[in-house]
Amino acid sequence: MSRRIDNHITWDTFSQGLWRDNPVFVMLLGMCPVLAVTNSATNALAMGLATTFVLLASGGLISLIARFIPRQVRIATYIIIIATFVTMVDYVIQAISLDLYNALGAFIQLIVVNCIILGRAEAYASRHRPLNTLVNALGMGLGFTFALLCLGVVRELLGAGSLFGYDLFGPRFQPWVVMVLPAGGFLVLGAWLLLFDWLKERRDLTRC
Repeated sequence: MSRRIDNHITWDTFSQGLWRDNPVFVMLLGMCPVLAVTNSATNALAMGLATTFVLLASGGLISLIARFIPRQVRIATYIIIIATFVTMVDYVIQAISLDLYNALGAFIQLIVVNCIILGRAEAYASRHRPLNTLVNALGMGLGFTFALLCLGVVRELLGAGSLFGYDLFGPRFQPWVVMVLPAGGFLVLGAWLLLFDWLKERRDLTRC
């Protein structure tokens, strides 16, 4: 019986960030990278995976050492830990692709102050065991990546007629230039928020 309960809790912990408490579509957190780097699916995926790695690495380490961190300096300690892993990601992306590194710009470094990561560290990692923390961080990271891809795919398809850099519609396609501009990010985000809100209301009505 205890094994079933643990599995249920683990799945609930994982799925929390994917849908019920999606950091973008439900909690509206991390809006700067959501609007700034989703002008292409490649940028969106890279930012999502980078954030997921930092969530996993920092959350796991904080969960392991939280009991040894004095309360007076816990936030400063969390930021130092997060900044360490962000620096690692920054150098890895720079080594893999300079074009991608330049496209993401300062938003890689700004992962340090992303409220999703700091919030998970304070509200979850510091109060739960490493396994549950890693599962929760993975769900949150994948939920964030999913949200970025939702915007990035739509904006690149309509704004450039391509997906992950591959042309899909041929030379006759007339791109919607506004979609790769900041205004396009707000328009697509608003459309996705309307869709998720409608799905949530429909689900609540079904349960009733």
